[in-house]
Amino acid sequence: SSLIFYPTYIRTKYWHLKQCIYNYFRYFCTFENVTLFTMDKSLFYSFVTDNTETINVIRNAAWKLHESVNQTYDGSLPYGYHLSMVADFVMKYGYEVIADVDDILPLIFGAFFHDSIEDARITYNDLSRFALKFFDSRQANIAVEIVYALTNDKGRTREERAGDKYYNGIRQTPYAPFVKLCDRFANISYSCSANSENGRRMKYVYQNEWNHFIEAISTHIEENDIRMKLSPEIINEIETIFKNI
Repeated sequence: SSLIFYPTYIRTKYWHLKQCIYNYFRYFCTFENVTLFTMDKSLFYSFVTDNTETINVIRNAAWKLHESVNQTYDGSLPYGYHLSMVADFVMKYGYEVIADVDDILPLIFGAFFHDSIEDARITYNDLSRFALKFFDSRQANIAVEIVYALTNDKGRTREERAGDKYYNGIRQTPYAPFVKLCDRFANISYSCSANSENGRRMKYVYQNEWNHFIEAISTHIEENDIRMKLSPEIINEIETIFKNI
């Protein structure tokens, strides 16, 4: 019966071989236009495609968790609408920050569950136990630490809930700055097309917060750790949106 999983095993070894070749050129080649950077993008997308079934299980679990506490998005949409927007951006731009093939699914998990501790009455330990159904202990820790880092502090205002301590935690957590950027990109994208008064109002809030926000999630990040970097493509897209408001 174990032969059923043989094709997946072969594909995983293939991904790891490509990753090793990519890393060799990434760290040891001195010329600028290394074509294997494009291969890494292809590697990322092929992995996501081959793991669609697992990603769907993770997505459905996150949707159901927020449904269980009757949480909605902008008052009328299922909260999963927002979670999927964030995860879609992670799956589109994640190749820009991923350090290892084994980190891809934990990164996607972190995107789908990024609001779960804050909003859905689940504890850090409960989420860790759930993540271990999909990952080994190292991967589960990556996934849950992303969620923990994006969990707002207690506070009466936006400034209190997302203050210096909050952003310091994001800056110290691998992949958290990128997921937070995807979260903000999802909110900005929605607010610019929203029909509700609150949705339309929020686009100006996000625009006014932008300079502080981008500084807060990128200051003091180690330049040689790709997991701590942001997506230039997302930043460019957001700034283009703001120019057209």
